[in-house]
Amino acid sequence: MRLPSLEARKGGSPVYQQIADHIRAEIESGALRSGARLPTIRALAADVGVNRDTVALAYEALGSAGLLESVVGRGTFVRGLAVAADEAAPIEVPLSGPVEELLAHEAGAPRFGSGEGVVPLHSLVPDPAFYPVDAFRRSLNRVMQRDGAELLSYGTPQGHPGLREVIAERFARAGCRQGADEIVLCHGASQGIALALRLFASAGDAVAVELPTYHNLLSTLLALDLRAIPVPLGPDGPDPQQLERVLARPDVKAFYTIPTFHNPMGTTQSLAARRQVLEIAGRCSVPVIEDGFEMDLRTSGREVPPLAALDDRGLVVHLWSFSKSLFPGLRVGSVSARGRALDGLLALKHSTDLSDAMPLQAALEEFVGTGAYDRHLARIRKVLGARTAAMLDALEREMPEGTTWTEPEGGWQVWVELGADVDTLDLLADAARDGMLFAPGAQFYCDRSSSRGLRLTLARADEDQIRRGVAILGNAVRRRLEIGPSRAGRAAVNM
Repeated sequence: MRLPSLEARKGGSPVYQQIADHIRAEIESGALRSGARLPTIRALAADVGVNRDTVALAYEALGSAGLLESVVGRGTFVRGLAVAADEAAPIEVPLSGPVEELLAHEAGAPRFGSGEGVVPLHSLVPDPAFYPVDAFRRSLNRVMQRDGAELLSYGTPQGHPGLREVIAERFARAGCRQGADEIVLCHGASQGIALALRLFASAGDAVAVELPTYHNLLSTLLALDLRAIPVPLGPDGPDPQQLERVLARPDVKAFYTIPTFHNPMGTTQSLAARRQVLEIAGRCSVPVIEDGFEMDLRTSGREVPPLAALDDRGLVVHLWSFSKSLFPGLRVGSVSARGRALDGLLALKHSTDLSDAMPLQAALEEFVGTGAYDRHLARIRKVLGARTAAMLDALEREMPEGTTWTEPEGGWQVWVELGADVDTLDLLADAARDGMLFAPGAQFYCDRSSSRGLRLTLARADEDQIRRGVAILGNAVRRRLEIGPSRAGRAAVNM
């Protein structure tokens, strides 16, 4: 629904009445059909640029006139007029409030196209050229030949026991004490995030998140009708004072964090910072959801124990996945927890999908157990190290003075902060036209606010492409600085 330009006119209709008149006209013309769901008060107020009370008054006036009906927990709908029904006309099925919020949030996301020769520095999906397809197929063939009929039945909600054992062994090398019986397998870290959030928070509750943070987490929060409460990131993790202030709030039920190879920052918290996070969470009795999605991708520096390895009180729920270290199509990840949190995870998992794909999990157990996964990791780490060096060298040579960036010790992402006041969502359209893509900083903020930051990734571009892409980016920034901020607004990228 689009409203014309509104203004308070001396001697004319108040703004709320102008809104009500427009909606009434839409209903009477048939543009808004009976049963159609109107935008939420907050969404329409933001779209029109008025106070929420103004929209609320308009809806109330239309409700009193019998044109609108508000349903608690569902939204505001058109009651409609006594007109002949067209049975062939599509029916606009009302969506839930959280889904409407999610659609509004996603509508502001940049759209990435593709084209011949475009440098893809925006994607975290590993390059398919490095997928060990043949080795995994052999593992899948062996387990199907051996246990095929059993694997094609339902498994337990907790997942394949053999794979949980090999994952527990790998976690033990990092200092984690969770056994196989404290690991729940899931469909990648994405399902793990949703399960962990549902474990601690109900609709309307709040979750503390680092700012910036993983953009899909923000979408998941909206889908679950949860609110994100930001905690600014400092040079070594979340600001301690801000974290304690936020976790002390009674409506905050959990804290989501990525301490190792942060997405989008690429940074890794020190051991001291991790201990401080756990101390603060302990004082506030708030559970910590640790996302360790890239913990197998260290290329330099010293290993730092995960929060789960430092946790003696059962505060941490640990997420992990094969998606960024192997390939994402398997949809295999894990959630580790203890005590009642583990019981709750199992209940949620069972109610969500009954069972995972046992053939894939069994093949993964075999693949990891034969050493094929470690051989793959050795190859990937070598590639990743070379690409990281190429990226840092290119940033040093190509970016304008005042630009800063992180220097990751692993993982596929680097965060760049421009020294000048340039909105990188505007800059994306310029760079895309020249042949490179990046993820603008607004994508990683709760309100998609303007940002001078951007994320570059190393997952799908080789060293020569990285150098070319960063050169394109540097030139785009310099041109933007010469012409000043765009007056055309934020442009979606279509290629």
